Amino acid sequence: MFRKAALPTVSNGSYLQGQANGKLSSMDSGQPAREGKVVLKKKVTLLRGISIIIGTIIGAGIFISPKGILKNTGSVGMSLTVWTVCGILSLFGALCYAELGTCIKKSGGHYTYILEAFGPLPAFVRVWVELLVIRPAATAVISLAFGRYILEPFFMQCEIPDLAIKLITAVGITLVMVLNSTSVSWSARIQMFLTFCKLVAILIIVIPGVIQLFKGETQHFKNAFAGNDASVMGLPLAFYSGMYAYSGWFYLNFVTEEVENPEKNIPLAICISMIIVTVGYVLTNVAYFTTISAGELLLSKAVAVTFAERLMGSFSLAVPVFVALSCFGSMNGGIFAVSRMFFVASREGHLPEILSMIHVRKHTPLPAVIVLHPLTMIMLFNGDLYSLLNFLSFARWLFIGLVVAGLIYLRYKRPDMHRPFKVPLFIPALFSFTCLFMVALSLYSDPVNTGIGFAITLTGIPAYYLFIVWDNKPKWFRKLLGK
Repeated sequence: MFRKAALPTVSNGSYLQGQANGKLSSMDSGQPAREGKVVLKKKVTLLRGISIIIGTIIGAGIFISPKGILKNTGSVGMSLTVWTVCGILSLFGALCYAELGTCIKKSGGHYTYILEAFGPLPAFVRVWVELLVIRPAATAVISLAFGRYILEPFFMQCEIPDLAIKLITAVGITLVMVLNSTSVSWSARIQMFLTFCKLVAILIIVIPGVIQLFKGETQHFKNAFAGNDASVMGLPLAFYSGMYAYSGWFYLNFVTEEVENPEKNIPLAICISMIIVTVGYVLTNVAYFTTISAGELLLSKAVAVTFAERLMGSFSLAVPVFVALSCFGSMNGGIFAVSRMFFVASREGHLPEILSMIHVRKHTPLPAVIVLHPLTMIMLFNGDLYSLLNFLSFARWLFIGLVVAGLIYLRYKRPDMHRPFKVPLFIPALFSFTCLFMVALSLYSDPVNTGIGFAITLTGIPAYYLFIVWDNKPKWFRKLLGK
């Protein structure tokens, strides 16, 4: 089941396994593909790359409950400032990943960069936690929002049954898995369509908000920085919420080997996407405050629905549909990208061999996609999802900070590495400090849940030595692992 790095090109029925140790033929390698070799094709254009980033970043949060930042900042002006600053900080992190993606032309994102900079143990721990807990739980949470809001128009007068939400959620998860297993092109096309829907949804909020401003509806912006003073702990928590809302800018780096002309398209896609998302997020929040006061926003369960009901009348029924489509786009983009991390980790010998196999006709990493399905279903029907994400939210920023610190380390370790795109050194330094600060904050503000998450993460260390390093396993143990 678990293995060392595999020998090159092992055929197995309908699949053909790529070469191990990161040697799967990349179209930038200059090496001719051997006859019969099956590879992931370069089907991610600049426009598709933009749709992956935007479509994964923009989920349900901006439409449902942006009150976390307002609650922790204490004023309208400070909350808009935090939204803007978090967008800029996220752009800094995205630029760091743009440099890494253009000089390390392997898919896998966080896993690959940690492997290149710091070696196999921390890289294995990263993919171990992602596979077992983070990705299934994150997919289940966003898909539950999809299930709730796709059913909202049918249950306007009553509470939606939990079982109905979970059943439609299970259908949505299965549909996304089938889509990503069947065709890279169709998955990318649907992601582009859903990204368009997200941007339309934002415009539906922003345009009436701008009209309200022209009408002089600015009463909620008077004394914008007056209100409850942000506490010493509140402001960092607001930044934590804001950075979480922008997270997803790194997903294009998970599919680097499938990007056309990555040296040009990865930096362009990242910069264009982050500018669009930041401007969209800030303008959406401005639009909310033209119609809803700070106190009303804090009481609203779904601020976009409240906004639409006040300005659009019966058209507000369309908002839950757009929120559901937004969630579906985040599910699709996340699974499309993260399955490549599992694919690359298997290729390096850190996950079961089957996960590095590609469907011989569809050219999709089918096993790496469907491995998430049973785990996500278990989380959906049995897990305490939100607690689990709280346990492990710090792990995301810990490893992202480690990746960006690795960029600085690689500048000194491998100064001669070809870097078509290079960021000023203060950008990775500032961003890695921000990530580590958020990790320290989570340890201080919620030591119990964060400690549990830290313990779950540490289980990757004995797992690495048990499954990867230990060569002289007894026969019964090998048989148990399927060897």
